[in-house]
Amino acid sequence: MGNAYLWVKTFHIVLITSWFAGLFYLPRIFVNLADEKNPEAYKRLLGMSDRLFRFMTILAVPAVLLGLTLWLHFRVGAGDMWMHAKLFFVLLIIGYHHSCWILLKKFRNGVNAKSGVWFRWFNEVPVLLLVVVVALVIFKP
Repeated sequence: MGNAYLWVKTFHIVLITSWFAGLFYLPRIFVNLADEKNPEAYKRLLGMSDRLFRFMTILAVPAVLLGLTLWLHFRVGAGDMWMHAKLFFVLLIIGYHHSCWILLKKFRNGVNAKSGVWFRWFNEVPVLLLVVVVALVIFKP
């Protein structure tokens, strides 16, 4: 497959790792936003959330595009059932990212109804999704 394949794979892994750092951290900020009573601190946390979400999205788009390149151009996993399962979980990850955006909009509008405890549980979802996707890639069942 050559060097192009290896570079695409390298940048895909780096971008996925960076995107997931945001997916792990943003809900943690949401925990603090849900519990924050000080308006100045709330405003600061909201600004952090906005900037992190924008950065996560900037990382997510090329990560997904490079993954599609690996699949469609380099034929990684083409026709294999593990790849279909992986793509399903990638769609769930994209859905989780989108749900973070919806929750962030609720915080911006001051209408969040969820507790800090709820966000602590919500924060565990990307960990589970990452474990499943990595296991599918490694084991290729």
